[in-house]
Amino acid sequence: MATGSKLTGSFIKFIERQPLFFVATAAPDGRVNVSPKGLDSLRVLNPNRIVWLSLSGSGNETAAHLREANRMTLMFCAFEGDALILRTYGTAKTLHPRDAGWDDLAALFPDMAGSRQIFDLDIDLVQTSCGTGVPVMTCQGQRGPEELLPFYEDMGVDGVERYWARKNAISIDGKDTGTVVQGSGRV
Repeated sequence: MATGSKLTGSFIKFIERQPLFFVATAAPDGRVNVSPKGLDSLRVLNPNRIVWLSLSGSGNETAAHLREANRMTLMFCAFEGDALILRTYGTAKTLHPRDAGWDDLAALFPDMAGSRQIFDLDIDLVQTSCGTGVPVMTCQGQRGPEELLPFYEDMGVDGVERYWARKNAISIDGKDTGTVVQGSGRV
Protein backbone atom coordinates (compact mmCIF):
# COMPACT_ATOMS: atom_id res chain seq x y z
CA MET A 1 0.00 0.00 0.00
CA ALA A 2 1.25 3.45 -0.89
CA THR A 3 0.04 6.74 0.50
CA GLY A 4 0.73 10.33 -0.38
CA SER A 5 -0.84 13.76 -0.39
CA LYS A 6 -1.32 14.09 -4.16
CA LEU A 7 -1.82 12.16 -7.37
CA THR A 8 1.29 11.20 -9.32
CA GLY A 9 1.38 11.29 -13.10
CA SER A 10 0.93 7.52 -13.30
CA PHE A 11 -2.07 7.69 -10.94
CA ILE A 12 -3.67 10.40 -13.09
CA LYS A 13 -3.22 8.25 -16.21
CA PHE A 14 -4.72 5.28 -14.35
CA ILE A 15 -7.77 7.34 -13.33
CA GLU A 16 -8.27 8.64 -16.86
CA ARG A 17 -8.41 5.06 -18.22
CA GLN A 18 -11.15 3.89 -15.84
CA PRO A 19 -14.70 3.61 -17.21
CA LEU A 20 -16.12 3.49 -13.68
CA PHE A 21 -15.43 5.05 -10.29
CA PHE A 22 -17.14 5.00 -6.92
CA VAL A 23 -17.99 7.95 -4.66
CA ALA A 24 -18.53 7.65 -0.91
CA THR A 25 -19.91 10.29 1.45
CA ALA A 26 -21.57 10.38 4.85
CA ALA A 27 -23.33 13.02 6.91
CA PRO A 28 -22.62 13.06 10.67
CA ASP A 29 -25.68 10.84 11.10
CA GLY A 30 -27.76 8.67 8.80
CA ARG A 31 -26.65 6.31 6.11
CA VAL A 32 -23.27 6.12 4.40
CA ASN A 33 -23.63 6.36 0.63
CA VAL A 34 -21.50 4.64 -2.01
CA SER A 35 -22.41 5.13 -5.67
CA PRO A 36 -20.92 3.92 -8.94
CA LYS A 37 -20.35 6.58 -11.60
CA GLY A 38 -19.50 6.34 -15.27
CA LEU A 39 -19.74 8.11 -18.60
CA ASP A 40 -17.37 10.95 -19.46
CA SER A 41 -18.02 12.63 -16.12
CA LEU A 42 -14.67 13.04 -14.32
CA ARG A 43 -11.69 15.34 -14.80
CA VAL A 44 -8.41 15.50 -12.91
CA LEU A 45 -7.55 19.21 -12.86
CA ASN A 46 -4.26 18.88 -11.00
CA PRO A 47 -2.59 16.45 -8.55
CA ASN A 48 -4.85 17.67 -5.72
CA ARG A 49 -8.13 18.40 -7.49
CA ILE A 50 -10.76 16.27 -9.21
CA VAL A 51 -14.13 17.47 -10.47
CA TRP A 52 -16.97 15.23 -11.52
CA LEU A 53 -20.29 15.92 -13.17
CA SER A 54 -23.28 14.43 -11.38
CA LEU A 55 -26.16 13.43 -13.58
CA SER A 56 -29.74 13.17 -12.39
CA GLY A 57 -30.73 9.90 -10.82
CA SER A 58 -33.19 8.37 -8.43
CA GLY A 59 -31.42 9.86 -5.41
CA ASN A 60 -29.07 12.67 -4.48
CA GLU A 61 -27.30 11.52 -1.32
CA THR A 62 -23.89 13.01 -2.15
CA ALA A 63 -25.28 16.54 -2.34
CA ALA A 64 -27.20 16.14 0.92
CA HIS A 65 -24.18 14.74 2.76
CA LEU A 66 -21.84 17.51 1.60
CA ARG A 67 -24.17 20.14 3.05
CA GLU A 68 -23.42 18.70 6.52
CA ALA A 69 -19.95 17.15 6.18
CA ASN A 70 -17.73 17.95 3.23
CA ARG A 71 -15.79 14.65 3.32
CA MET A 72 -15.61 12.61 0.12
CA THR A 73 -13.75 9.54 -1.07
CA LEU A 74 -13.40 8.49 -4.70
CA MET A 75 -12.30 4.94 -5.46
CA PHE A 76 -10.95 3.58 -8.74
CA CYS A 77 -10.40 -0.14 -9.38
CA ALA A 78 -8.45 -1.84 -12.15
CA PHE A 79 -10.79 -4.39 -13.70
CA GLU A 80 -8.33 -5.03 -16.54
CA GLY A 81 -4.54 -5.19 -16.58
CA ASP A 82 -2.42 -4.96 -13.44
CA ALA A 83 -4.34 -5.07 -10.16
CA LEU A 84 -4.72 -1.74 -8.36
CA ILE A 85 -7.19 0.08 -6.15
CA LEU A 86 -6.70 3.83 -5.80
CA ARG A 87 -8.61 6.01 -3.34
CA THR A 88 -8.60 9.79 -3.13
CA TYR A 89 -9.74 11.35 0.14
CA GLY A 90 -10.52 14.98 0.73
CA THR A 91 -13.06 17.71 1.10
CA ALA A 92 -15.57 18.60 -1.57
CA LYS A 93 -17.97 21.32 -2.49
CA THR A 94 -21.08 21.25 -4.65
CA LEU A 95 -21.81 23.53 -7.58
CA HIS A 96 -25.29 23.74 -9.09
CA PRO A 97 -26.18 25.18 -12.51
CA ARG A 98 -27.28 28.40 -10.74
CA ASP A 99 -23.90 28.88 -9.00
CA ALA A 100 -20.97 31.06 -10.00
CA GLY A 101 -18.26 28.88 -11.49
CA TRP A 102 -20.69 26.33 -12.95
CA ASP A 103 -20.23 27.44 -16.56
CA ASP A 104 -16.44 27.21 -16.43
CA LEU A 105 -16.42 23.72 -14.93
CA ALA A 106 -19.37 22.44 -17.00
CA ALA A 107 -17.43 23.39 -20.14
CA LEU A 108 -14.94 20.62 -19.25
CA PHE A 109 -17.60 17.96 -19.93
CA PRO A 110 -19.79 16.99 -22.88
CA ASP A 111 -23.27 18.48 -22.75
CA MET A 112 -25.38 15.78 -21.08
CA ALA A 113 -29.10 16.01 -20.34
CA GLY A 114 -29.87 15.89 -16.63
CA SER A 115 -26.56 17.42 -15.51
CA ARG A 116 -27.36 18.28 -11.92
CA GLN A 117 -24.23 19.21 -9.97
CA ILE A 118 -20.50 19.34 -10.23
CA PHE A 119 -18.58 18.07 -7.23
CA ASP A 120 -15.16 19.62 -6.70
CA LEU A 121 -12.81 17.47 -4.59
CA ASP A 122 -9.74 18.93 -2.91
CA ILE A 123 -7.52 15.90 -2.29
CA ASP A 124 -5.55 15.63 0.95
CA LEU A 125 -4.72 11.90 0.84
CA VAL A 126 -4.13 9.35 -1.93
CA GLN A 127 -3.95 5.67 -1.03
CA THR A 128 -3.39 2.58 -3.11
CA SER A 129 -3.85 -1.08 -2.32
CA CYS A 130 -3.11 -4.22 -4.30
CA GLY A 131 -6.56 -4.91 -5.73
CA THR A 132 -5.90 -8.60 -6.26
CA GLY A 133 -9.34 -9.42 -4.86
CA VAL A 134 -11.05 -7.39 -7.61
CA PRO A 135 -12.24 -9.58 -10.49
CA VAL A 136 -10.93 -9.15 -14.01
CA MET A 137 -13.80 -7.84 -16.17
CA THR A 138 -14.17 -6.27 -19.58
CA CYS A 139 -16.22 -3.13 -20.07
CA GLN A 140 -18.63 -3.70 -22.94
CA GLY A 141 -19.76 -0.08 -23.01
CA GLN A 142 -21.67 2.57 -21.10
CA ARG A 143 -25.45 2.32 -20.54
CA GLY A 144 -25.93 6.06 -20.19
CA PRO A 145 -25.90 7.09 -23.86
CA GLU A 146 -28.64 4.60 -24.67
CA GLU A 147 -30.70 4.64 -21.47
CA LEU A 148 -29.96 7.47 -19.04
CA LEU A 149 -29.38 10.46 -21.31
CA PRO A 150 -32.43 9.94 -23.59
CA PHE A 151 -34.63 9.65 -20.49
CA TYR A 152 -33.68 13.19 -19.43
CA GLU A 153 -33.50 14.56 -22.98
CA ASP A 154 -37.13 13.53 -23.50
CA MET A 155 -38.15 15.40 -20.33
CA GLY A 156 -36.69 18.70 -21.49
CA VAL A 157 -35.24 21.28 -19.10
CA ASP A 158 -38.54 22.03 -17.35
CA GLY A 159 -39.32 18.34 -16.93
CA VAL A 160 -35.88 17.67 -15.46
CA GLU A 161 -36.36 20.51 -12.96
CA ARG A 162 -39.74 19.08 -11.93
CA TYR A 163 -38.06 15.67 -11.56
CA TRP A 164 -35.40 17.22 -9.31
CA ALA A 165 -38.12 18.76 -7.14
CA ARG A 166 -39.87 15.36 -6.83
CA LYS A 167 -36.91 12.98 -6.59
CA ASN A 168 -33.72 14.90 -5.78
CA ALA A 169 -34.58 17.63 -3.28
CA ILE A 170 -34.51 15.41 -0.17
CA SER A 171 -32.20 12.49 0.62
CA ILE A 172 -33.32 9.08 1.85
CA ASP A 173 -32.55 10.32 5.38
CA GLY A 174 -34.76 13.40 4.92
CA LYS A 175 -31.86 15.83 4.39
CA ASP A 176 -32.07 18.81 2.02
CA THR A 177 -29.84 18.31 -1.03
CA GLY A 178 -29.69 21.98 -2.02
CA THR A 179 -30.76 21.08 -5.56
CA VAL A 180 -33.99 23.01 -5.30
CA VAL A 181 -33.98 26.42 -3.65
CA GLN A 182 -36.75 25.83 -1.13
CA GLY A 183 -39.79 28.06 -1.58
CA SER A 184 -38.59 29.58 -4.87
CA GLY A 185 -39.20 26.78 -7.34
CA ARG A 186 -35.67 27.52 -8.68
CA VAL A 187 -33.05 24.88 -9.20
